[in-house]
Amino acid sequence: MKTTLDIDDELLARAKALSARERKSLTRLIEEGLRLRLRGPAQRAQRAAPALAVHRGNGGVVDGIDPRSNRSMMEAAGDGA
Repeated sequence: MKTTLDIDDELLARAKALSARERKSLTRLIEEGLRLRLRGPAQRAQRAAPALAVHRGNGGVVDGIDPRSNRSMMEAAGDGA
């Protein structure tokens, strides 16, 4: 189906450059973008966020260091004044 669109000049220039680099038509690039944008929430949710690493070890800060005090932490690291 043919249609006419008003597209920002800079956006169109970037899209044309990308389509040339990827060796695909501008139409195909626009169709891909629309498909990505029009995906339903169920399809977007399939890409789950990666699990964050959690340290479950023992320990903590050394005695005498107050983890709530920036000065105490900086002095322990050797960066304090």
